[in-house]
Amino acid sequence: MLVKLLINNYALIDQLELDLQPGMNVITGETGAGKSILLGALGLILGQRADSESLLNRDVKCIIEGVFSPASPSTSIFNYLQDNQLYEKGNIIVRREVNPEGRSRSFINDIPVSLQQLKEFGMLLVDIHSQHQTLNLNKTEYQLSVLDALAGNLPDFKQYQAGYRKLIQLRNAIKTAEDAEQKSRAEQDYLEFQLNELEEANVQPGEQEQLEQELSALSNAGDIQGKLFGVNDYLSGEVGLISKLNQINQIYHSLSRYDVEIEQTGSRLKSLLIELKDIDAVSQTLAEKFQHDPKRIEQIENRLDIIYRLQKKHRVNSVQQLIQIQEELANKLNAIVNLSAELEVLRGEEINLVAHLKLQAGNLSANRHKAVSLLEKSIRSMLKDVALPEAVFSVELTTHPVDQLSPNGTDQVRFLFSANKGVLPAEIGKVASGGELSRLMLCIKTAVASSMEMPTMIFDEIDTGVSGETALKLGKVMKKLSAHHQLITITHLPQIAGQGKSHYFVHKQNKGNKTFTSVAVLSQDDRLKELARMLSGNNPTEAAIANAKELLHP
Repeated sequence: MLVKLLINNYALIDQLELDLQPGMNVITGETGAGKSILLGALGLILGQRADSESLLNRDVKCIIEGVFSPASPSTSIFNYLQDNQLYEKGNIIVRREVNPEGRSRSFINDIPVSLQQLKEFGMLLVDIHSQHQTLNLNKTEYQLSVLDALAGNLPDFKQYQAGYRKLIQLRNAIKTAEDAEQKSRAEQDYLEFQLNELEEANVQPGEQEQLEQELSALSNAGDIQGKLFGVNDYLSGEVGLISKLNQINQIYHSLSRYDVEIEQTGSRLKSLLIELKDIDAVSQTLAEKFQHDPKRIEQIENRLDIIYRLQKKHRVNSVQQLIQIQEELANKLNAIVNLSAELEVLRGEEINLVAHLKLQAGNLSANRHKAVSLLEKSIRSMLKDVALPEAVFSVELTTHPVDQLSPNGTDQVRFLFSANKGVLPAEIGKVASGGELSRLMLCIKTAVASSMEMPTMIFDEIDTGVSGETALKLGKVMKKLSAHHQLITITHLPQIAGQGKSHYFVHKQNKGNKTFTSVAVLSQDDRLKELARMLSGNNPTEAAIANAKELLHP
């Protein structure tokens, strides 16, 4: 339960420390005094949106802190703290800080957490019923949640919803894969044709350059051969260079005995002569190599035509680029094959998940059907307590075939209601007044409270549309509920305020040129005065005071 609420720099509150008690805590005050501010501050530590507009002083941060008693914590609260490594002995402290720029930080037991974590944990700590929540009674999702709470389905339903979301994601993935496969199949034949063409060509790195060089040489074989034979004549002809060098070599050889330098020069000349004779031999071999070969020229030209055509087709300039394209085409075709395999895997996962969800939906539905009679019986027993003695409440639960899975399983539900004898029950939203909706909502909250393990319940003007004796009965029902749950009730009705165990008065006060909201804990005498004010205004009559005493001491 919530034992302490600390508020700093929020809305019209400068500093506030509010100690709350077990049982039924009542909050009253004049319209506009700031009762909703308390609810807004509490909403911040439960994960609601925050912005800098809510700061009283825009130069300092806002801090909201809630201290919750760890006494007999619900299983869900304890498990959440343990699972998220947030558990500490002692009180559970939830804090929210909002800086002047509007950015906020969240903490559980002084450990930073995400806003999503704060929301998840807040839903386990506090159930807030606002004036607008009464409208949820008309919604199928809320009605099913009531049945699930009473049936003990909530953990299983959470798992089902997670599985259903996964199913939607899986089906989206299948649709994307199917579209991709269909598109790929349309171009698969063309890709295979291109790949086969390149594979048959079997182009090799450096092949083009080699062939172009060979073709050039073969095309000029006659000229090359003639010039190389000419080199032979220059070197080894009758008056060729080698013959003349031989003569010079003999001269140096005959003079070498006279001078060392002459001898060395002669050795150099001899080496040159050897090199020239080798060049002459090689030139002869090369000249014989370059023979005109029309057949080989045709082969090379045909091969180059294939390479040039492929390059033009694929708009590239080199064999290496053709090889790269070949690899890319192979990868694309492999991807198509892999896509088909992946699609089969996804379809298999879908089949298995659908089967599992059908089983879960069937179990949820079976438990919901069992809970229908429990809910009807519980609500009917409380209708008299809230001044609806002739009212009729029933639940119409329709189950579709398991093939028709929905986010809520296979069930559709309608809460039917009639406030008057002899009138056939109809959908709540079509026949119930505002006051009847408020009372019916209280009955439903009471019926499922124990099933939801909710330590603290907050009612924000649930008494809308009721007054007099009806309000008194509503207050008694709330007092009965507070025996097992902490209740925090914001009300304008003295009949409900009188049922509270603790009473807090919200009021405005001026300090200098500013207005602040404050909260006072009322003594028994102060409670009497406040109830009298609520009955007859700021100047209560003797009759109002007497009536207030009756409300406090029935």
